[in-house]
Amino acid sequence: MSPVQTLAVTDDEADLRLDRWFRRRFPELGHGRLEKLLRTGQVRVEGRRVRSNTRLEPGQRVRVPPLGEAPAAPSGKRPPAAIPEHEARALRAAVLYRDDDVLAINKPAGLAVQGGTGLDRHLDAMLDALQFDATERPRLVHRLDRDTSGVLLLARNVRAAAELTQAFRRKDCRKVYWAVVAGVPKHAGGRIDLALSKLPGRAGERMAPDEEGKEAVTEYQVLDHAGKQAAWLELRPLTGRTHQLRAHCAAMGTPILGDRKYGGAAAVLAGSEISRELHLHARSIELRRVGGAVLRVTAPPPPHLTETFAFLGFVIERER
Repeated sequence: MSPVQTLAVTDDEADLRLDRWFRRRFPELGHGRLEKLLRTGQVRVEGRRVRSNTRLEPGQRVRVPPLGEAPAAPSGKRPPAAIPEHEARALRAAVLYRDDDVLAINKPAGLAVQGGTGLDRHLDAMLDALQFDATERPRLVHRLDRDTSGVLLLARNVRAAAELTQAFRRKDCRKVYWAVVAGVPKHAGGRIDLALSKLPGRAGERMAPDEEGKEAVTEYQVLDHAGKQAAWLELRPLTGRTHQLRAHCAAMGTPILGDRKYGGAAAVLAGSEISRELHLHARSIELRRVGGAVLRVTAPPPPHLTETFAFLGFVIERER
């Protein structure tokens, strides 16, 4: 049985509903069981009773009681779909790093991290394929957009999940992204400090600049450019807002290639054969572990990004 835990909400989990937070952190916990824990006050946020639809804020602390073993599924309930062997093999082949506590994969573009309406295929449902010799199923501790590729860390046990969550909360973690954008920024490097808010409506999740929104800060550097047509950027987010890098690049007038949501037609290089997939890749993560050791994981870019680099004449140097 797991002990009582007090877990901090990370920047990546800002505005997440409590029930979805639990689904992400503890996928084995059913919704009905969670509702019972909430009714009896065993789950609390900042010491207060809450409901399953409570929206979370970064830094808030969630009390998680001993969960024990998940009850057996009632008869007649369809068991989770088995993971096709070819998908399990592909996922295991994407592993970049593994130790007793942490697992890192190179998430492919197009694979959602969690499920949603009409979305059956997602990483959260495939984590059994990454259990290997561990006694527990891996746990998600942060996320990437569905169309973003690159480094994604997973915790292999409850203790590691708490450690990684704290590292993200303390911002004791350095994330580096690569992007290819349409056009070239006016400056070769700089800092984008532009608050963002979610736009209302049902047209899909979308962020927009808003002076009264949540702080969003990104550092960037131009690594190379192809005339005035396109540029290769290194992006370092200092906050973790939804779609932050996409919204910030668009605000500079240089939308990420393939990002029609934020760049519209300007996110496509007319007359070229460049892929229309999103050109955003989580290149590396570096964080300090308990005990002082530094973990750094780097992910090679996906095929469509590599092809674009070759088309535009960008060269990946070893130190990058």
